[in-house]
Amino acid sequence: MHLDDRLQALADFVSEGSRVADIGTDHGYLSIALVQAGKADFVVASDKNAGPFEAATRAVREAGLMDTISVRLGDGLATLQPGEVDTVCIAGMGGVLMTEILEASPEVVAQLTTLILQPQSAAAELRRWLYRKHWHIADESLAIADGRIYEIIKAERGRRKMPEEILLEIGPVLWEKKPPLLRHHIESLLFQQRRVAAGMEKSKRALSSRKYQEVKGRIKELEARLSW
Repeated sequence: MHLDDRLQALADFVSEGSRVADIGTDHGYLSIALVQAGKADFVVASDKNAGPFEAATRAVREAGLMDTISVRLGDGLATLQPGEVDTVCIAGMGGVLMTEILEASPEVVAQLTTLILQPQSAAAELRRWLYRKHWHIADESLAIADGRIYEIIKAERGRRKMPEEILLEIGPVLWEKKPPLLRHHIESLLFQQRRVAAGMEKSKRALSSRKYQEVKGRIKELEARLSW
């Protein structure tokens, strides 16, 4: 199974011999690739929508992996039993929704050792939640697919000091590793923050708000990080 760079980046973070849940599996491609590569001994491929569930079921059947991959229809981690898997992959949804999915199934999350997450938005909020809940970011990577840059976060259990605010935006491990796509990533964050500031500058009330000052401060810090 050939994966695009985004899904391959998730697969790269899965430790060999893991028992994995692929939440929001879509067509089941990540699940199939993990088993075919020998990364996962067992995978739950779960989706809350009937269309992706049926597509994943067909793909898993055609790959001859029905004994190793359990395709399930259900919302979030509700399809899992506590201790059934040790690693959860969630991709293609907002960071806040990811935290809500994890919060909704505390018994399942309590038995996990690894989270591999690819937020479409609100990555800073997701990172902050992880540290508050006694997870920490063990690794991060960036990938480009369909002309868009994606952040992939690998979190493991263990209390660590909360990173400074600007590193929650950029990614603490990304800043430490400085991968080739980091400058592109920071420029993308800058573009988003400048757009927010421009919108707020149309309102006198917004201009005098604390949020506006926070956005301007974030822009200044991101600009400073570009000169490493």
